Amino acid sequence: MTKQRVLSGVQPTGNLHLGNYLGAIRNWVAGQSQYDNFFCVVDLHAITVPHNPETLAADTYTIAALYLACGIDLQYSTIFVQSHISAHSELTWLLNCITPLNWLEDMIQFKEKAVKQGQNVSMGLLDYPVLMAADIVLYDADKVPVGEDQKQHIELTRDIVDRLNHQFGKGKAVLKSPAPLIQTDGARVMSLTDGTKKMSKSDPSDMSRINLLDSPDVIQTKIKKCKTDPVKGLVFGDADRPECNNLLTLYMLMSGKSKEAVAAECADMGWGQFKPMLTEATIAHLKPIQDKYHEIMADPGYLDSILKEGREKAGAIAHQTLLRVKKALGYSLPL
Repeated sequence: MTKQRVLSGVQPTGNLHLGNYLGAIRNWVAGQSQYDNFFCVVDLHAITVPHNPETLAADTYTIAALYLACGIDLQYSTIFVQSHISAHSELTWLLNCITPLNWLEDMIQFKEKAVKQGQNVSMGLLDYPVLMAADIVLYDADKVPVGEDQKQHIELTRDIVDRLNHQFGKGKAVLKSPAPLIQTDGARVMSLTDGTKKMSKSDPSDMSRINLLDSPDVIQTKIKKCKTDPVKGLVFGDADRPECNNLLTLYMLMSGKSKEAVAAECADMGWGQFKPMLTEATIAHLKPIQDKYHEIMADPGYLDSILKEGREKAGAIAHQTLLRVKKALGYSLPL
């Protein structure tokens, strides 16, 4: 039986943090043997907001190396860089021309980010859900691992696919319609400085997140200074204690213990006793990832070869999908 295909990616804007790892990459690793996986570094998405051109290429390699260090297995998965395959940009233009503007203006994340950027908001920020749709359909992805906050983008992708198939498919499906693969535990890791906000690379304070490559000393400092509350006794699920729930969840995921075990262990604890435990578990969990990352980065030729193979394999599939769409739209195809 042919495996279903999964497509996902992370932007190369700074270091990956625990939110990226626990909410996405760890789940990719856990389920990768079940699927035919394509994991890209989505560097085209990275410039929808102001970015640093001096670090974009290096950050791209860092993300690719961290994929491998976190456990992405090339036996089951293909790793590639989005901008290395021109079909992503070309298909985005074709899909743009059949996507109603009001569909994009209604996207929740666009509204939220546009408010922050004011008059500096770019067309790229408005249009990146179409680029995301192109990313997905180029590889005939069956499933896309996303958190609840990204589910709207998959729904938009399905709407675009339905529209193209209906208008140009002549009774046949030109593109495959994907389904979201929603994760549960750890899908929303919250900020260390505000338990009501998602941990994010865009937060101006580095103290709000633990990066996968943070040193033990930095991890200790961040956890020591993270926001807590004055209540003794640590419990899951209290809506009035978002930081408590977040830190207990982090400890559960970092230690590998069950929710029931963590609840029993921490029920009578104060923060002074708990924070060193969380620090120790986090450092221990991240050490093998950091060791593997440094090993990969010490041999740049190895990473180059993986990305070259990924570009060739992914590019061949993407090119065929692009030709299929162009033929449906009526373009003359190169001989």
